[in-house]
Amino acid sequence: MPVIIPRDLPATKRLLAEDIFLMHEKRAKTQDIRPLRIAIVNLMPKKIETETQLLRLLSNTPLQIEIDFITTKSYVGTHTPLSHMDKFYITLDDIRSQRYDGMIITGAPVEHLPFEEVAYWSEMKDILDFSISNTFSTMYICWASQAALYHMYGIDKFTTDKKIFGVFPHTLTKPHSITRGFDDVFHIPHSRHTRNRVRDVAAVDDLEILSISEESGLFLTATKDGRRFFASGHVEYDRYTLAREYERDREKRDDVALPQNYFPDNDPSRKPLQNWRSDAHLLFSNWLNYHVYQVTPFDLSGTEFPKGK
Repeated sequence: MPVIIPRDLPATKRLLAEDIFLMHEKRAKTQDIRPLRIAIVNLMPKKIETETQLLRLLSNTPLQIEIDFITTKSYVGTHTPLSHMDKFYITLDDIRSQRYDGMIITGAPVEHLPFEEVAYWSEMKDILDFSISNTFSTMYICWASQAALYHMYGIDKFTTDKKIFGVFPHTLTKPHSITRGFDDVFHIPHSRHTRNRVRDVAAVDDLEILSISEESGLFLTATKDGRRFFASGHVEYDRYTLAREYERDREKRDDVALPQNYFPDNDPSRKPLQNWRSDAHLLFSNWLNYHVYQVTPFDLSGTEFPKGK
């Protein structure tokens, strides 16, 4: 939330230069307040687990947030009870006429497929278009980030020699409000077999690369208008998510590599380290603060959102 200060306070200039969220008294007294409307398109198989992870991060601010959970109509998963889906989820058809302050689109276990072979690709393209036309700011995670870069900019994904699996150190390539407060080196979990090439993303004038890792590659990309963010890692993962993925894969075959930089001394019997929690909270609180709360219009229904790319 903003710090409300007198307009002529000497500290104003310095604090604004540091990207500290300030609001002058006059603006505060006349400000209209309403809950933020956030749509979560949950494409992960274990939807209840992902709901918990994302809501944990979104709830770490004083802002009031109304959540709509969205699922695909053209594909129904089998890992979440239908009773849960019927009670808590809607589809794109139910919200086509609505506007949202923000949207999050999760990853999905379909990265091994060409985009056009994904069962719900046609619907996914409609969702991605909706994220531009009816949503002020969107966070695309893992496969959703690859799908968005492909659909919006023609940037393809490429299969890696081995799975990018573990918790990897990252650095920032340039300062940005969404990473305000990040340390010089920070850690993010990844779990994927594909990647986007840095040079392909860097070649698009509308995009700016915000963070990379020498080990796991491209992490965070943004449109220059600050309305769309593409994150290749899973900042929302909890302590044991990678461990559960490791055990799941071990049940299917014996040649599964341990997640890197995760178990102490690479011993899967020991409690995994979680060294990305604070950065995950910071990323989402910065997104809500700087790219949703501060800039989204009060009356969503009467606003024509910039279409961008």
